[in-house]
Amino acid sequence: MTLKDGKTGMTLKIQQIGDSELKERLMTMGLTPGTKVKVLRSAPLGDPIAIGVRSYNLALRRADAEMVTVEQVG
Repeated sequence: MTLKDGKTGMTLKIQQIGDSELKERLMTMGLTPGTKVKVLRSAPLGDPIAIGVRSYNLALRRADAEMVTVEQVG
């Protein structure tokens, strides 16, 4: 499952981030393996999605969220 597939209200645990130009930047923003994130909401047309990471909210394009492999927790 990828972060793109997450539905509003789901709590997810990051497994890995696929190789891309954004990998290092996403990891710098707190999206590291083992981190729990919560899907907060998605824009009316589905792009971007807002997630809660650590102590802040982050908006990601669906194309970028598709590179993040996650598993559902709780």
